[in-house]
Amino acid sequence: MTASGPPARRGLLRAALALTSAAVVASTGTAAAAAGASTSGEPGELGDLERDYGARLGVYARNVRTGRVLAHRAGERFAHCSVFKAFAAAAVLRDRSGCAPLDKVIHYPPHDILPNSPRTEENQETGMTVADLCAAAIQYSDNTAGNLLLQQVGGPAGLTGFFRSLGDRVSRQDRWEPELNTAIPGDLRDTTTPEAIATSLERLTLGRALPAPDRERLVTWMKGNTTSGARFRAGLPEGWTLADKTGTGFYASAHDIGVAWTTRRTPVVLAVLSTKDEKDAPVDEALIREAARIAARTVAPGE
Repeated sequence: MTASGPPARRGLLRAALALTSAAVVASTGTAAAAAGASTSGEPGELGDLERDYGARLGVYARNVRTGRVLAHRAGERFAHCSVFKAFAAAAVLRDRSGCAPLDKVIHYPPHDILPNSPRTEENQETGMTVADLCAAAIQYSDNTAGNLLLQQVGGPAGLTGFFRSLGDRVSRQDRWEPELNTAIPGDLRDTTTPEAIATSLERLTLGRALPAPDRERLVTWMKGNTTSGARFRAGLPEGWTLADKTGTGFYASAHDIGVAWTTRRTPVVLAVLSTKDEKDAPVDEALIREAARIAARTVAPGE
């Protein structure tokens, strides 16, 4: 963002819900393994992917109907990168009293437009409604739209407060685009874990964290995502319906999170986060694709 800085928080920081993370249990009744282990499938497959691609891979997938879980490094932290944009849009939907109405046009000067901002750049002269900014941030990962949504919810601290209100005591937002994408190993800023981010997404898209009309609007935006053609959309079985959000950053950070509905309409919540040791290492979208394929086959076999 430009030097104008974030506005004052607008009431989003409500008291966090007194929720305690429950143990993740696979359908066999065994507790989900600790970070670095897999459950409900061939334990070596995801580890093999890590070795093949020279990456650290975090996966959390849950069949919402059966409770079957696949977890691999699900409790380890990863920089979430642009994944935050789906949650910023959800925060705008929930905190109507503190944010501009969805039909309000937001104007922004040319010098606020960041790289990778196709929709806001195209509409700079006319401005964009808050709803259109939400769609741009989710569907095109528009960086300027992401920052404008952060402004609406009280900046990074406001979005962290939103996570806490969902019962998520792990995910955190510390910076704005594009600085949040540095993804430095060991840096806690702007990080989450696969299990935490998947659980928060489930509460927003399938649970009661949002009123039904807003939940449907968020899912519709995510179904229109254009950035996951080589990630989840390439790895999930044919006929599945996907609502998702991607993220990409330095250290080959490549992510995809979402909810997918099988051909039997079973919802599967899925988060795949990955990173490498070298700052300028190439991003491997195929790693995300293959992890999604393994997850789908494991938690929803035959669907």
